[in-house]
This record gives sequence, C-alpha cells and structure tokens, in this order.
Amino acid sequence: MSTPRRAAVVAIGTVAVSAAAAFGPSQVSVEAFAASSSVSPQVVNDAARAGALAAAGSSAVGASAQHRPGAVPKPTRAKASTVAPYSFGTRDYSQWWARKLMAKRGWTSTAQFQALVKLWDHESHWNYKAHNNYSGAHGIPQALPGSKMAKIAADWRTNPITQIKWGLMYIAGRYGTPTAAWAHFLRHGWY
Repeated sequence: MSTPRRAAVVAIGTVAVSAAAAFGPSQVSVEAFAASSSVSPQVVNDAARAGALAAAGSSAVGASAQHRPGAVPKPTRAKASTVAPYSFGTRDYSQWWARKLMAKRGWTSTAQFQALVKLWDHESHWNYKAHNNYSGAHGIPQALPGSKMAKIAADWRTNPITQIKWGLMYIAGRYGTPTAAWAHFLRHGWY
C-alpha cells in the first residue's frame, strides 16, 4: 500500500523552500530557490530546516520506528534549478537551451551555434509547433516522422527541449557536427 505524498512550503524572506515526504520523515527531500543572490547560505539552511520540520510534522503516516517524534531530519543541500531567462517556446528560449545542450556535446564554438541557427531557421524558424502536413515532419528539427522524437520523451509534440535533444542527437549521429549538417544542407537542400 502506498503512502500519500505530503508537502509543506515555507517562505522566509526571499527564499522559498518546499519539502516533500514521500513515505515519512526519513525520506524528506528539500529544494531551496533563492530569488536574490544576496541571500546567505545560513538563511537557505534555516529555511530548509524549517521546511523539513513542516514536512516531518505533516507526514505522520508511514513514519519508521527509528525516528523519534520531534526529531529534525537533516536537510539535503539546496540545489538551484536551471531556468531559461526567456518565455517558454520562444525562439530565444529554444536557442538558449540549444546552446546549453550543444555544450554538453562539446560544440561550444560560435561557428557550430551559427550553423545550427541557420539550419533550424530554414527548417522551422525555431517553432516547436511547426508541422509539415505534406511530409509529416514536425518540430524545431523537422523530424520525419515527428514520432521519432519519442525516443527522447513522450512530450515530443509540445516540448522544444525534447525536440532540440533529438535534433542534436540526429546531427551528431548522421553528420558529426552542426557545421557539417549545414554544409550538407547547402549542397543538397536537406539534412
């Protein structure tokens, strides 16, 4: 029998902390996000501890015998999330993510990024909703058929990040680099 998930959110100054206990206070996970870079680590730790206490108090179901009532679970280290500085689905949002994902493949040069921008400008204008009714190609990289992108994630129709991941994987496997894919496109009119 699964235990219902309990959650508590604590806000302290410019820090918001959420703590969720899946099966009791022994498995409390804490994430802290600072809205300002001037927040001290001590404030984040205090907020994390408060969030852990709140979660522990709200998750009496499934508490193990090894934890005494009122015991404070040690909070996990605060971890910042990756958030694009642009609105979801915009060209800037997609290009920001493309740069980050390209860097993971070692494609950090301006030439590689410019080649990718030109290639996907031609294919979809970086529109994750782009769909070719004639061929069935879909998304930013114009995967043909679009369902190929399900290899990355099931949200391939609506998530530009999934589409970018698939497109970069395709380029790496078929051409090696975005500059090579762009060169092929210039010679043949497709990639």
